Amino acid sequence: MNKSTGKWWKAALFLLGFILILYVVVFMPIPYMADRPGSADEIKPMILMKEGDQQEKGTFMLTTVSRSYLNVAGWVFAKLDRNAVISSKPKRNEAEYDTQQLLYMTSSQSNAMEAAYRKAKEPYTVEPQYIFVVGLSTNPAPKGNFQTKDKIISIDGQVLKDRDALTALLSGKKPGDKIKIVLDRGGKKVTENAELITLTDASTGKTRAGLGLTIGEVRKVVSQDPGKQVEFASTDIGGPSAGLMFTLEIYNQLTSGDLSQGHRIAGTGTIAPDGTVGAIGGVQFKIVAADRKKAEIFFVPEENYEDAKNKADQIGTSMKLVPVKTVDDALSYLKQLKSAS
Repeated sequence: MNKSTGKWWKAALFLLGFILILYVVVFMPIPYMADRPGSADEIKPMILMKEGDQQEKGTFMLTTVSRSYLNVAGWVFAKLDRNAVISSKPKRNEAEYDTQQLLYMTSSQSNAMEAAYRKAKEPYTVEPQYIFVVGLSTNPAPKGNFQTKDKIISIDGQVLKDRDALTALLSGKKPGDKIKIVLDRGGKKVTENAELITLTDASTGKTRAGLGLTIGEVRKVVSQDPGKQVEFASTDIGGPSAGLMFTLEIYNQLTSGDLSQGHRIAGTGTIAPDGTVGAIGGVQFKIVAADRKKAEIFFVPEENYEDAKNKADQIGTSMKLVPVKTVDDALSYLKQLKSAS
């Protein structure tokens, strides 16, 4: 082997080694993910109401958690980040998970509208829109060609708009029965011939006939006053934890005056139609996200308060933490709040 050939081989081996290291560090997936502080987003641009009171010198903000799947380099950086938490990547169907998060957000918005309309004494009705496939069971598997996000239009000619209608229809059938089901799949009508399977209730052990699908329901909350009808702008945020903050922004627009009193107000918490605030996950990340956006006040579900306070103390924020059980707790605090101006 002459000198030039030897140099060529050394260069080739060096390049190969570099490519291998680059792949391992940057491109090779590893079974870990990291949760970090996400964003604190102003809610007012997300709420559309034709005749809503627009007085708002401050702002209401929802808070999020950022989740990323890691490579080796990402794992190292996450280890060095005191606000990041590394965990094993869950074994799940990502399409089903994303659809579930979308369902949670949609339900959260509907619940927030109901809670705000009730509190503002604004008459409304709840109208079922459609049901759709959130996920498919694996044991046993459905006997039919179903996909996540399929809208169920009808079964055996009966139009279905809510889960109760589906339950009533299937209650008179038995495993092995064949059904004709019409679906909306991405805007296209699809007809499937499916067979009902045996499903077992985990708590009672009782069996029944079913499709083997997790079903979601979309409802529309309709104000009797068209000018007070709430519409939500499109968002890629998922999950149920923005419910409380949605409620406060909607109520602020339904009533006269400025609830924010010129302050920057963030928070988190699920909401029920009766105004009950529920616990959420990842509150420590949301505290950091709100602090980064200079929030002065943070509404936190009472069950999450200790974790929120520990993180607030750790980062040394001056943000005021306000624990709440209901939307009334938050409104009472806001009504005694002095103007920032």
